[in-house]
Amino acid sequence: MTDRAVPRRRRVGVRTLLLVVGGVAVLLLGGVWVGHGMDRASAVSDAPKTARAQKAREEQAERSAAAGFGGAGAAGELPVVRDCGYGEPLREPKIITLTCATGATVASDIEWDEYTADRAEGTGVVQVSSGANGSARTAFRARLTLSAPRDVDGTRAFTSLEVAYTGLTPAGKTTETYSIA
Repeated sequence: MTDRAVPRRRRVGVRTLLLVVGGVAVLLLGGVWVGHGMDRASAVSDAPKTARAQKAREEQAERSAAAGFGGAGAAGELPVVRDCGYGEPLREPKIITLTCATGATVASDIEWDEYTADRAEGTGVVQVSSGANGSARTAFRARLTLSAPRDVDGTRAFTSLEVAYTGLTPAGKTTETYSIA
């Protein structure tokens, strides 16, 4: 009888094992990165376009005029927001300019969950312009909190706005506070 040679199985080498583990790690990290990119894309697509933002601002001004803001009013009256400290006083504004000197950062599409005499909380999209003439806009979802109501020019107004980013953030900051009076 003839002896047959049985082929021996090769064992997996350390180098092969490291290559497989490294490949899986790269695929996982790539998936996380793409997932974050999807979140950013949805925030940008949900952000209002310039004409839409302007129309919302005009509608707010009309509602404020119809409501007859002005004067300190009765005790317990809800505070207003004056955009950049001199704009038309508005209650529950949909748009607030955060960097008044340049207008490069704007909170928009604001939906207020709570609006009381001491504080207001809601969610919105913070748009940051980084290019010349505001051409490179990036949008970030955020939680907004108005606080520190004071009498400003005879009208009770919120004077501070805290922005807590809920996803991606500009410049790596998770919370920013703006003076809005």
